[in-house]
Formats: sequence, C-alpha cells, structure tokens
Amino acid sequence: MYTAFFGLDEKPFSITPDPRYLYLSQRHADALAHLIYGISESGGFIQLTGEVGTGKTTLIRSLLEQLPEKAEVALILNPQLSTKEFLRSICQELRIETPKRATVKDLIDLLNERLLRAHAEDRRIVLIVDEAQTLSPALLEQVRLLTNLETAKRKLLQIVLIGQPELRQLLARGEMRQIAQRVTGRYHLEPLSAEDTVVYVKHRMKVAGARAEVFSLSAVREIYRKSGGVPRLINVVSDRALLAAYTQDRTRIDRRLIRRAAAEVFGKRPERRWWPWAAAGATLAILALAAPNLRQADEDAARYAVEATPASQALPVVAAPVEPPSSIAQGSLVTLLASNVFSAGADAAVGDLLALWGVDYDPALGAVCEQAAAHGLQCLALDDGSISQLRRLDRPAVLALMDADGAKYHAVMSALEYEHAELSSGGQTHRVGVVDLTHHWYGEQLLLWKPLIAEGRDLAPGTRDEGVRGLRESLAAIRDVPLTGAASDLYDPELEAWVRELQSARGLSVDGIVGALTQIAIHTDLGLADTPLLSRVD
Repeated sequence: MYTAFFGLDEKPFSITPDPRYLYLSQRHADALAHLIYGISESGGFIQLTGEVGTGKTTLIRSLLEQLPEKAEVALILNPQLSTKEFLRSICQELRIETPKRATVKDLIDLLNERLLRAHAEDRRIVLIVDEAQTLSPALLEQVRLLTNLETAKRKLLQIVLIGQPELRQLLARGEMRQIAQRVTGRYHLEPLSAEDTVVYVKHRMKVAGARAEVFSLSAVREIYRKSGGVPRLINVVSDRALLAAYTQDRTRIDRRLIRRAAAEVFGKRPERRWWPWAAAGATLAILALAAPNLRQADEDAARYAVEATPASQALPVVAAPVEPPSSIAQGSLVTLLASNVFSAGADAAVGDLLALWGVDYDPALGAVCEQAAAHGLQCLALDDGSISQLRRLDRPAVLALMDADGAKYHAVMSALEYEHAELSSGGQTHRVGVVDLTHHWYGEQLLLWKPLIAEGRDLAPGTRDEGVRGLRESLAAIRDVPLTGAASDLYDPELEAWVRELQSARGLSVDGIVGALTQIAIHTDLGLADTPLLSRVD
C-alpha cells in the first residue's frame, strides 16, 4: 500500500525471512561463527539460545547456506513428537528409507548405518533441533543417546539445539546433567544494540529500494527503545510507522510517529507528557511562549526541566544555574563526541563512577560491578531512562551516548542543573546543554546504589523478612511517625500503603514492591551521608 508513496520496490519490514534482507550484527556474526566452528571441529551438542524474535531462524538459514561442503543436515523445526516420530523425522531428513512398522531400535540401527557410511566418506551429519526448549525429558534423553553413536575417534552425529532461554533452564536441571556435560559450545543471542538497530533499519530500507532517509535518527532511537532491539519487533513497529506516515501524507517519520505506532502494536495508549510549566509557574510559561520554533515538544521539555511530573509529585531540588568553574569545559556535545573525549568502553566510565562513591577501580581486580559489590554497592542498568528519571533518582550515572554515525561512547553524568549537565570522562569534566544531551542519549544508563535491604533483593507485600524491619523504620523516619514497640518483620497492608505513597510521590511504578528504584528513592529521602547526588555532588 505505501511502497509507491515512499518510492520502495517492496515492503522492507516483512516478518517472513528473506535472505536478501539478512543483516548480521556483530553478535549474530559471532553466533554464526560459533555454530560453523562447532559443526566443523567438535562433537556432541552445541547450544544456541535467544529470546523470541532475536533472529535464531535467520541464523539457521544463514548456517545452512555456509555449511562445509561435506556436511549434511537434518533440520527438525517442530520437536513436539514422540520418540519414534522424532527418529523417523531425522531419517526422512537424511533420505533414509524406513519400514512402516519400524521400531525405535530399527530406526536407530538405520540411522547408525547411515552415520557410519557418512564417516567412511569423510562427511559430517548435523542434526539441528529448533524450538528445543519444548523437548520432553524423555525425548531429550533419546537425543543424548544419539550422541553415543561414535567411532573410537569421534562422534558420528553433531547436534545443535536452538531454543528460547528456557532451554538453558531445562538443561540446568540436575536430571539433565548428562546432557549438559556434553554441550561443547554455548552461545546466547542478544537483541540488537542501539547502533545495530540504526544500521539494521537503514539496511532493510536500502534493500527495499529507498532513495531517501525516511526514518529520522531520533525515530530509530525510539524504535530501539520500544522494541528492545528485537528484530521482529523492529520490523513490526517500523512497518506500522510507514503505514501511518502514508495515511498522513508524511514522507519523514519522527519520534512521535514511532511512539504512536508502537502504542498500536503493543496495545498501549501513547505516552502522555506532564509539561513542566504546569507546575513551575509563570516564568516557564513565558519562556514556553517565547519558543515557538523548537523542533519538538520533547525538546521543550528537555530545556524546561524535561518531562516534568504531575502536580502531586514533588520534584527533587535542582541546583540553580551557576557559572561553571574554569576547570569545567563548555562545548557542543557533537564536537565533544567528534573529538573522542569520551570513552568507547563502559568499564573506564564505570570506574569514574566508582570514584564518585569513594571507591578506587583496579582493572586487575575483576569486573567493575564485582568491585562495587565488595564495597556494598550494586550496579543498576536501565535502557529506557529519561532526563526526568535522572532528576528523580538524583544519582550520578554512566550514560551511553551515540554520535551521528551510530558510534557509542560512555561518560559519567556527575551533575544535573536546570538547563545544563556535567559529563565526566578520564578526569575531565564537560558542561553540556540538556537539550543537546537528548539528541545523543537514548536512555541507556548504569548507576550505582547502596541497597537498603541485604543483597538488594526486592520485598513484596505479605513477605516476612528481616529486611522489612529496616524498611519500616526508614519509612517511619521519612514520615516522621514514631514506632511503638519493636518493628515487625511482616510486610503488612499499613507498610504497603506507605510504600505506595512514596512511589507515587517519586514518580515510580505504584506496585508496592520495594525494588531497586524504590530503595534508591528511600535513601534519597533519608539524606544519608556519603551518597553522591546529581543535584549535590561533592
């Protein structure tokens, strides 16, 4: 319907696999390399897992096209079969004639004969089982027994199990340890990164015949945020956005259109923004009227306190604008990114973040978050953050920044004022505009926090836990309510009401569950010492 309107030869985001549209991200290429190497060099099992829609079927198709010449494949797409049906399906895939009344033993004997003949011809037989997480324990045991078909030197059958993350859980069971011990290669396929999503969308549009940029960079970033980088969801949202743009006679797709398309796809109402000047008084109203030419209302929100909250929600104190010290450089974020002043790797940036908490980072001592844990801190990674969320959490954070070419850099946001933020990297601090920042930050962040509850575990209503005592005492202190007697360790309805009230006031999900974000909010309200804050970083 919309192809002619956009000058396309065909629909670019069909969810049916098409080799012409194959895009291998670095993660997909690594997974494919693992599969090809495992099939060529090893024996036993190879395990590939990934969430629904992450491209496992695409990898299978690519693998079939790149198999070594002396490899033959039996592909089982639906393993929800009986043992006899499963074995017969393998024989059919390998063109082995089977008697109608063949027993399980007959089928195994025929398969073994075929495998020995292939071995004599220096050929490898590969069994690929898709949706392997649906295999019954009995059938998994039969699959294991197939690996017993071997010569004195090598296995005769290479088995590739492909499935959703539940496959890992299935093989981790104690009764499955004999199978798990035979897995010689494991690879988990992650969704596309933000950078890969940009390239993926451009690639599919180009293959479809696009001659102009239809999706703005901010639109693609929004596609990434809404889809989580899952290729199938990217396709569905992008296709819906193209249709919506066609019906509105628009040749350019922006972030707002993506949000509306995603709301239709996922069955959610479009996000509503609570504009800051509704609660910030006449000054901001005047400023808003004086800015009719700003590109988008989102940028208005970024300039004037960004995505402000409902009137019932208290905003954290934001430091008044001040002239930056001479040691803090000011500049355009575009220029800073082009100058490579920020780190491409995340570890160095998280090390800078640790320093704000008074912890020295030593790469020789292991992973950054492990070193943080040794000092009572937890890492919290978020991929859908916003400026307003940073203000509410009021914690320094490592931000993943993207330049116009899709390259990713990392910097620590060490301070956040009304219209400016300070980004630190390698001992240097740079002052940038908040609006400028929103053009290069798409929500991916990592922050450190000190758990209120041991090990940072969540507390849910109805829980009886020693951590409930501390939670009750903390909320009582915030509410200035004296506790009579010993604090109970039961998360009762009264305590749940207190938690929900705090969550509502801090702009959090009001669910009564005391998770990481709620614990951070409690710490902030308690005003505990030795906690670096964006609004007050020493």
